[in-house]
Amino acid sequence: MNNSTAKAKPKMTVKNGVVYGDALSAQEKKRIVMQKKKGRKAKKVRKSAQQTIPYVEMCRDGICKVNSRLYTKSIAFEDINYQLAQNEDKTAIFENWCDFLNYFDSSIFVQLSFINQKASLNEFRKRINIPAQEDAFNDIRSEYSGMLQSQLTKGNNGLVKKKYITFGIEADSLRTAKPKLERIETDILNNFKTLGVKTEPLSGYERLKVLHDVFNMDSNEPFRFSFDMVARTGLSTKDFIAPTSFDFREGKCFKMGRTIGAVSFLQILAPELNDRMLADFLEMDSNITVNFHIRTIDQAKAIKSIKMKITDLDKMKIEEQKKAVRSGYDMDIIPSDLATFGGEAKRLLQDLQTRNERLFLVTILIMNTATNRQKLENAVFQTAAIAQKYNCALKRLDFQQEEGLMSSLPIGVNQVEIERGLTTSSTAVFVPFTTQELFQGGEALYYGLNALSNNMIMVDRKQLKNPNGLILGTPGSGKSFSAKREMTNAFLITEDDIIVCDPEAEYFPLVQKLGGQVIRISPVSTDYINPLDINTNYSEEENPLTLKSDFILSMCELIVGGKDGLQPVEKTIIDRSVRMVYQEFLADPKPEKMPILEDLYNILRNQKEPEAQRIATALEIYVHGSLNVFNHRTNVDVNNRFVCYDIRELGKQLKKLGMLIVQDQVWNRVTINRAQHKATRYYMDEFHLLLKEEQTAAYSVEIWKRFRKWGGIPTGITQNVKDLLASREVENIFENSDFVYLLNQASGDRQILSKALNISPSQQNYITNSNAGEGLIFYGSTIVPFKDDFPKDTQLYRIMTTRLEETVQN
Repeated sequence: MNNSTAKAKPKMTVKNGVVYGDALSAQEKKRIVMQKKKGRKAKKVRKSAQQTIPYVEMCRDGICKVNSRLYTKSIAFEDINYQLAQNEDKTAIFENWCDFLNYFDSSIFVQLSFINQKASLNEFRKRINIPAQEDAFNDIRSEYSGMLQSQLTKGNNGLVKKKYITFGIEADSLRTAKPKLERIETDILNNFKTLGVKTEPLSGYERLKVLHDVFNMDSNEPFRFSFDMVARTGLSTKDFIAPTSFDFREGKCFKMGRTIGAVSFLQILAPELNDRMLADFLEMDSNITVNFHIRTIDQAKAIKSIKMKITDLDKMKIEEQKKAVRSGYDMDIIPSDLATFGGEAKRLLQDLQTRNERLFLVTILIMNTATNRQKLENAVFQTAAIAQKYNCALKRLDFQQEEGLMSSLPIGVNQVEIERGLTTSSTAVFVPFTTQELFQGGEALYYGLNALSNNMIMVDRKQLKNPNGLILGTPGSGKSFSAKREMTNAFLITEDDIIVCDPEAEYFPLVQKLGGQVIRISPVSTDYINPLDINTNYSEEENPLTLKSDFILSMCELIVGGKDGLQPVEKTIIDRSVRMVYQEFLADPKPEKMPILEDLYNILRNQKEPEAQRIATALEIYVHGSLNVFNHRTNVDVNNRFVCYDIRELGKQLKKLGMLIVQDQVWNRVTINRAQHKATRYYMDEFHLLLKEEQTAAYSVEIWKRFRKWGGIPTGITQNVKDLLASREVENIFENSDFVYLLNQASGDRQILSKALNISPSQQNYITNSNAGEGLIFYGSTIVPFKDDFPKDTQLYRIMTTRLEETVQN
């Protein structure tokens, strides 16, 4: 063989006489070096826990510099009632949420974070504990506190649930990024406001606290930090939030201090998504964090990309048809996948071009954490089961747990490159709203358990703009019991005065147990209250007689007025007489100079008009006759902290009058307490009786409006909803009541209330044939279904129950 036809012998690498194989070209050597560098970079182990946390700087105002160009901010947002909303309301919420998502263009990075963390149960117990005081009621405090502790264990109040939206932009500097982020923040806050969602932009301290709580789940140590400490100590913000250690050596889980966790991604396989999926994840009773990283694709690019895909599919279809013709079979028979993909691509293009849809690239990450491996595996299994229920799959990240953990922090960075393309509607199906919780601190009172989550309902009516309230329900639904429970709770933890108008003698056992004063008013009783009692604080105006005259007009209407009520002339005469009867007392306000009904009667007798004689004659039975129970000066202790006016024995003739006079006595008490900065809680059972006459209804509505400004917290208790909504004027009571406690309702009343309070059909189920102590609570704009299983083996239950069989046993 000659040299011209022989193959070139490859160059060999020889070192120390040993042949190592073929020598590499320069290009091959360069590629290997690059691969080695890339490998070393990818497997570089950070030297500290602080270096693992993926941000550069956190500013006081809440702007976080994530890397050299990315700047982010976070907003905390609260829940709204979505699951129980009416279908049209659900649709409106969904459409508004779609608009919310469409706001973000391709220059804005968006992350939605839902963090459920176990809080210290001791912390919750402290919030509901009722400390002992130096009085005679510590046995009751202990029993009531024990009941609250027992109810706490029934729900998952031990879980603190937080929702955040983090948004970011790329910019050359903080100075450039700040005004853009602030503009986006304002728009997001306004968009949330449209949805009726309460929001709170996070400061730098608050964002660091969120990160601290995620990293230090195994510690009960509070977050101690201020930005002044950074300059003073020379430490970075990361030093105050980092856990003791990170361990990512295992491929499918990680350790963070003493906490073990695992991050998975949600693989969407379902042809249709369900709006309950996210809610089911967040209803788990273990630590779980769900994150959505959402990246908008520019609309023009998205449409262009889909058109190119349709063109590619059409080419493939043509090739398949040509192949069919050559093979001699029908050219319409093409692979089913090709036909399916083609149809879906065309529908997607139509959605983007005509239906206000946009295209998003979405990464859905779910992080489970626990105190040990067994609990972690159980939590992951439960999460995977929920995903499977909705025809999706939960896939554990392999050797990407560090990236998964860092992408689960609400700082706006996504290191997991597993994205799914979704349209606006498909993304919005993960509606971030389920049901609201009501659990406040301070002087919050117990109102039962949330029927959806089993969490305790603890609210303070004083925090409402208008704390006036109504307790409505059919006989036997638990109206009186609910009122007594609230009174007891308020007595034990507040300094408020409590007054009850009791037409059925139901409340006196509780009042006596709590050391209160029971005032029994009847034709044969020696307990007297004077309807003409007045004090100098009776009205905001300089002259207190204006409001007192209104009351006496209402009283006279009950006594004198027929079908048409008092006539204008009669009102004038009464008003004149009222001013005359108080002249001596106002000149020298001593208790012995306080006028009584007889003084008003005598002045009316001295008036010349025949109408005055008619009024005086009508009053005669209440002054000199058998119904003169209200013609005496007050001789009972109306200043006790807990007062019950028992008017059961007044009879039908006097009951309405008695309720009206008690209401005036309460107003006197409210005006005195206002000067002492003390709240007055007033409960009116059979409230509808005051609303049947025009004048008494008008006076009651006026008092209802005035109570709020004067520190009064009135509560009307009735089974008769129709009377509450009998006139436009009385409807004001509904409009001026931000607290409504709805128990079981009769069919007619249920329809009336549903219209007045905008109750959805699904919410109506909770007030339809419901058990005693079950219903809906309206607290401001929040509606929550509740149930109250008060323990029956307690002395409080035995005192508060009005069930005949239980009362007889007691």
